[in-house]
Amino acid sequence: MAIDSDAGSCVSADIAAGVPPAAALFHSLADENRLRIVQRLARGEARVVDLVAELGLAQSTVSKHLACLRDCDLVDYRAEGRQSFYSLTRPELMDLLAAAEQLLAATGHAVTLCPAPGGTRPDDARPTGQVVA
Repeated sequence: MAIDSDAGSCVSADIAAGVPPAAALFHSLADENRLRIVQRLARGEARVVDLVAELGLAQSTVSKHLACLRDCDLVDYRAEGRQSFYSLTRPELMDLLAAAEQLLAATGHAVTLCPAPGGTRPDDARPTGQVVA
């Protein structure tokens, strides 16, 4: 499933373009709205209308990201009458996100300060590739 460039791309589209699967997975989770949807679904299933209300996103945005997550086999839904209830398909995803939180805590969230290649960190004047002894 293709997603517009403002929202990032899905794992399957990235892999088809030759991106390694792990990089494609992390790229798909790098979108803040998709990550918020995943975090919300970790607490239990939800309808699009629930996600719109809880996350403050437009219905079209939620639907687009759910479609991407479904395409990635990370989310699925069950129909009940005219309603669809979305849930996570892979409990391992929550393990991955918990490990990411632990890594952020261990690094003092320094990862959030990583500049573009060749740039400098705001708290440090040395180039990013330089090792400090």
